[in-house]
Amino acid sequence: MGTQSPQHQSPARKRWMSILAKASFEDLRSLWQNLPDKPSWTRIRPAEIGMVMVRGRMGGTGNRFNLGEMTVTRCSVGLESGVLGHGYVSGRNKEHAEIAAVIDALMQREERAETVEHSIIKPLELRHQQSRDTASRKAAATKVEFFTVAREN
Repeated sequence: MGTQSPQHQSPARKRWMSILAKASFEDLRSLWQNLPDKPSWTRIRPAEIGMVMVRGRMGGTGNRFNLGEMTVTRCSVGLESGVLGHGYVSGRNKEHAEIAAVIDALMQREERAETVEHSIIKPLELRHQQSRDTASRKAAATKVEFFTVAREN
């Protein structure tokens, strides 16, 4: 069960894991349900809920400080081919973590990666980007420019 593809720590994997973690569950479930030929899998580590400490830095460069705790759910699955997949998502949605883990495992299989990329990962990435763009436009619309008028005596 322990075989992993060479890309198991690749930037590409970090990208799709991030996209799966940030996706809304409704979007992920909808795309997952439309994926043909879903594999069978075994739960290696059933979905479990826990807490992680979120850390920050002032201005992104200052000393680290503990911001607070955040709820996360994680899950690990194994495909029949022996590939392991892991899912980590914020919140308490066990099904989200399990689907993310199965998709992670599928993305590690060359023969399935392209199909999963086009039918699940790319659409989720596009939806996330659209959401960020909308939030940026809303924030920009409320931007206030301050200026000072100097008085001369």
